[in-house]
Order: sequence, then structure tokens, then C-alpha cells
Amino acid sequence: MTTLPPPAVKYFPEDSIEKRCYSFAESLKDYVPIANDRNRLAFNIYRYVIGEGDIPEVIVKNTKIKIEGISASELAKKIEEEVIKIKG
Repeated sequence: MTTLPPPAVKYFPEDSIEKRCYSFAESLKDYVPIANDRNRLAFNIYRYVIGEGDIPEVIVKNTKIKIEGISASELAKKIEEEVIKIKG
């Protein structure tokens, strides 16, 4: 019995909205220590950027992420500032 090789991974282009959202969420690893929480946060930020998601204050509350070293309102403010850069 043999196993097949894993499927090839296609990464987002460096200038795509998805890549910028996920890279930003990854940069928050000091405040959001759990990798899965950062992925969930990035997905919700992406949805907000494209106009389908909630505002950052609601994102921080509803994603139920573990936050360390910063308050939820300060994190929401950081997200809002970065979203302006991503949209710009």
C-alpha cells in the first residue's frame, strides 16, 4: 500500500488583499499567541476589507480569540488602522 504525495499549495500573491490580511494577523503574534486564533482573525479581517464582515470591535469580540498584553479595544483600533492601509 502506498500513499500519495500531498497536493501542491498555491500561495496568494504578495500584493493580494488576502496575503496582506493574513500577514497583518501574523504580525499580531505578540498579542494573539495562538496560531489558529490568528487565522480566524485574518479571515474575519479579510471579510471586513471586502465589505462582507463586521467592524473590528465586533470581530475582536466574536472571534473569541485569546488576547495577551493589550486590551480588546486597543486591538480593534490597531486592526482599523491597518485596514485603512490595506484598502488604500
